[in-house]
This record gives sequence, structure tokens and C-alpha cells, in this order.
Amino acid sequence: MADEKSEEEWRAVLSPEQFRILRQKGTELKGTGEYDKFFGEGIYNCAGCNTPLYKSSTKFDSGCGWPAFFEGLPGTINRLPDPDGRRTEITYAACGGHLGHVFKGEGHKTPTDERHCVNSVSVKFIPANTSASI
Repeated sequence: MADEKSEEEWRAVLSPEQFRILRQKGTELKGTGEYDKFFGEGIYNCAGCNTPLYKSSTKFDSGCGWPAFFEGLPGTINRLPDPDGRRTEITYAACGGHLGHVFKGEGHKTPTDERHCVNSVSVKFIPANTSASI
């Protein structure tokens, strides 16, 4: 069930940068995100609706300049072809927030051979030792 907030409601709960990326499909600058080189143990939640998206055990260092994961939690991520047909956008199923893009077949040594290239602004890390992680 999607979180159906209006544009005004999203603007009220998100920072201007979160709104630009999550709701307007923006991208943060390469290498600038707080989670690019972060590898703590826990869960990454959606920064918009605060529900779980990724386990830290699926995060890896792809060298791309954005946080990379090889899979999301089951049923949490939608895939949509970009209009140009070159990339596949990933959005959060619960609220429609833009996460980034997914790439396949790049040769990363992961179980799925996928790289979810995610904007740090789109997610919020919850450490494993808190009750909010799963």
C-alpha cells in the first residue's frame, strides 16, 4: 500500500535535498553521500517513510561513488525503465520514493550480480543494536 502524500505534505516532512531526490528523481553528486563509504551493521530505511529497504549485509563497495547494495528486502523495491531505455530506476514500493538505479551484469562478486546504486539522501541507517532494526 503506497504512502499517498501530496507534494505539500512531502515538502513538510522532507529536507529540500530529500525532496529533490526522493520526489523529483534527483541525484546527489558522486562521492558526496554519507553512506558511500559507510559499512556499519544494521538496516537502511527509506528516508521518506522510514520503513526498511536494505540489510547492511547486502551493501558492498562497488567503487561507483554511491552506496551499492546487491538486493533489497523482498517486495520493497519497484523497477521502472528510464524513458531513454538505458537504465532501470528503482523506487520504494511503499511510498514511491526515488532511490537510484539498478545495474545488472557488471561482474561484481555478489550473489545477484546486481548493483543497486542508491542516493544516500534516500535512505536512513538504523544501527543493529536498536529496536528499530529487523
